[in-house]
Amino acid sequence: MAPSPKDNLLTLGLAQIAPVWLDRAATLEKVKLYVEQAAQCGCQLVVFGEALVPGYPFWLELIDGAKFNSPLQKTIFAEYAAQAVQLETGHLDEIRAAAARHHIAVYLGCIERPADRGGHSLYCSLVFIDPAGEIASVHRKLMPTYEERLVWSTGDGHGLRTHPLGAFHVGGLNCWENWLPLARAALYAQGEDLHVAVWPGCVRNTRDITRFIALESRSYVVSVSGLLRRADIGVHSEWRAMVESAGADVLADGGSCLAGPDGEWIVPAMEPEEKLMVAEIDYRRVLEERQNLDPSGHYARPDVLRLDVNRQRQRVVNLTD
Repeated sequence: MAPSPKDNLLTLGLAQIAPVWLDRAATLEKVKLYVEQAAQCGCQLVVFGEALVPGYPFWLELIDGAKFNSPLQKTIFAEYAAQAVQLETGHLDEIRAAAARHHIAVYLGCIERPADRGGHSLYCSLVFIDPAGEIASVHRKLMPTYEERLVWSTGDGHGLRTHPLGAFHVGGLNCWENWLPLARAALYAQGEDLHVAVWPGCVRNTRDITRFIALESRSYVVSVSGLLRRADIGVHSEWRAMVESAGADVLADGGSCLAGPDGEWIVPAMEPEEKLMVAEIDYRRVLEERQNLDPSGHYARPDVLRLDVNRQRQRVVNLTD
């Protein structure tokens, strides 16, 4: 029996929201509500921004984040680490249960504090939860950008994976690593035709690169950003009051968007407001645009150019009992 046209369709949600900044439990509760809202809208996938849980480290550029051995920066880092996500202790269990209950996949940007690296350093991780509620991949950002390196560690290639979702294969990258051509190529070669790019919130990035990746890969590309406004910072500690005073009215301005495999907008860059945007995409459009360019197929030259990818999870010790 030939597949019905409906089998080629996927409904996805762009959840552009602000965290309850540096409050893991409250932010996860908010994420769960948006997962449920996306499911009620018929979404099969919902995407959230980079570092959403518990939030992006905006203080670094505002209150002397590079000052060495600063008691203030140590205090802030300790609070940040305490609010980070530990998968091993079940911090994402309620999100997983909601995904399984509604049979919806989730891409969620987290600050991860993993036990396999000692449990004290932080990684900017993009977690994929499949429709059965299982954590199918955790991609730790390969290289934190600029001041991010003051609080985030460098990741590895373990999460450079794609996942079947309906007719599609979906993969994702964090923020500026979407500019890395070899990281993109690693996903393209695994059959990616729906690319997820997550951001802390910056329309000047999403407006340009989203369409570029779509044109390069002949894939759908969804960019989802977070938000952060002055009112989201809070002033219930001395250092938060300092950040609130030094920050702009809007520190992260959204810009979530969706481009088709021809590079044309399906959802233009969104305004800086909390919103769930829902869109339907058709896998046949990928097949049509791959007719003249398939970067890992008929337009590739593996006899001339090939890529080696190390997907081992990096650890500092191998223990044998």
